[in-house]
Amino acid sequence: MQTMQLVAAVVMAMQQPVPPLPPLPGRFPILVAPPVDALMVASDGLMALQGLEGLAGLEGLEGMEGLAGLARLDGLDALDPEPPMVSQNAQDPTDSLWRAARQAFNRGDYTSAANLYGDVARRYPSAARAGDALYWGAFALYKNDDLDHARSLLVTQQRQYSKAATRRDAAALFARIQTALAKQGDEEAMRWVTAHAQQPAQPAEPAEPAQPAQPAQPAQPGTSRGCPGEDDEDDVRVAALNGLLQMDAGSALPILQKVLARRDGCSAGLRRKAVFIISQKRGSETENLLLDVAQHDPDSEVRQQAVFWLSQVPTDRAVGMLDSILRTTDDEELREKALFALSQQHSPRAGQILRGYAESANAPSDAREKAIFWLGQQHSAENAAFLRGLYGKLTDEDLKEKVIFSLSQMHDADNNRWLMDIALNERESTEMRKKALFWAGQTGGDLAQLSGLYDRMQNREMKEQLIFVYSQRHEPAAVDRLIQIAKTEQDKELRKKAIFWLGQSHDPRAAQILLEIINQ
Repeated sequence: MQTMQLVAAVVMAMQQPVPPLPPLPGRFPILVAPPVDALMVASDGLMALQGLEGLAGLEGLEGMEGLAGLARLDGLDALDPEPPMVSQNAQDPTDSLWRAARQAFNRGDYTSAANLYGDVARRYPSAARAGDALYWGAFALYKNDDLDHARSLLVTQQRQYSKAATRRDAAALFARIQTALAKQGDEEAMRWVTAHAQQPAQPAEPAEPAQPAQPAQPAQPGTSRGCPGEDDEDDVRVAALNGLLQMDAGSALPILQKVLARRDGCSAGLRRKAVFIISQKRGSETENLLLDVAQHDPDSEVRQQAVFWLSQVPTDRAVGMLDSILRTTDDEELREKALFALSQQHSPRAGQILRGYAESANAPSDAREKAIFWLGQQHSAENAAFLRGLYGKLTDEDLKEKVIFSLSQMHDADNNRWLMDIALNERESTEMRKKALFWAGQTGGDLAQLSGLYDRMQNREMKEQLIFVYSQRHEPAAVDRLIQIAKTEQDKELRKKAIFWLGQSHDPRAAQILLEIINQ
């Protein structure tokens, strides 16, 4: 009967696909960067991010969509190359031109794209796509640095196709073009940038003549925040402020300071964007403004953004402020941003604060977990020794699990030995021992030592975990150990698990052993 069960196990092992790896032990901190809209990300200020070496440690972390997006965006290329369109008739004469223009744009042939989109607008001025063709033609010209021509197309779109689906995108592109022209010495563009940076947010209109005032309208319902159209109205001013900061920081900073001094709820979105712009400028003014916002802004999201960007202000004042926030705030997200900012400071004091917070019994458990996580991302002998010592003082299983994970990420021989000691320690819970064993195997623990553990283990769950650890190693010795277990293990369930994992191996020796078992 037992032989038949083993044969069945062999057949299943040879037929079934590899099951997914079990989920990583424990909860991992999810750090979400403060929200930054597409226009902000596309701005020239992102060039400054190339120097933020401290953010390198964020690569691969779950939940970092906000920052990952920064690396991917190249100017306005983040926009969808095919805008939402009004439904077209199947016989629409613009179809062939539009498809050709889109194909040219997508392959980077911006000269052809601009010409084809221009043909749509010239030959079919009454078509539903005509206004949007002007926008995409301007975009293609912008990519080819034909800025004057691109600007003229956007002005034409505003005057003749004010209801085009791409009008908002066109306003953002117009601001981008004006900034680029101002940098080249275009006085008209410079005046536009300065004026739009200084003026309160207004709906963007690239046409030079002012539009006649509209009759008073009944009050419209606000957005979820009670501030109608704040994103539409802020975007162009934000682009102008960013451009002005790059060209003339002396003029831009006082304007940004006035923006940040506002306390009304409807300006929170604009203040958040202003914080991002300021964070890209290095200097004492940046530190002063970010510290002030972190302390005094009434909006939680704006404060969080300021605290997040304090990670790039490596001064004692910034570290002191982050320490104060950790000790006094009840805002969970603000506390999380402060922990991250401290982890990026790379100063002895910042490390000391993180270690103190990680071992503080008065701190919230989830915040202590995050402090432990960030300590593990700094591969220092001091942090490793601290975490190994901290483990013995902890009673919370989640915190202990986080210490195991953080030490496993340091890839240090002392830490690997420590993980093995935890795995062998029968006074530890089985779950902690299994997690230590899992990470010891995943981080390159000595396979000879791991192989020798199997015969020493009395705990059946630990033996099962070891079989899985062997299955995840690619060395021939790991297959040898699985073969030995499949042939000699007395526990039929463990033997079946070894057979199953051999069936997923591409080693020819494994196939031979499986055939031998079948033929027994």
